[in-house]
Amino acid sequence: MNLYECLVCGLVYDEAKGLPEAGIAPGTRWEEVPEDWKCPECGVGKDEFDQVNP
Repeated sequence: MNLYECLVCGLVYDEAKGLPEAGIAPGTRWEEVPEDWKCPECGVGKDEFDQVNP
């Protein structure tokens, strides 16, 4: 499982944990997150996230 970090606010999306409070179940791969999903902290789209090493 991978980690993805928002380049704007620093929120980290962990595929293993998901973001249940934002409607994304644990185990959801980044590719499976809807393309129109927005960062719950700052509102930017998936294109503003980069994969990071754990």
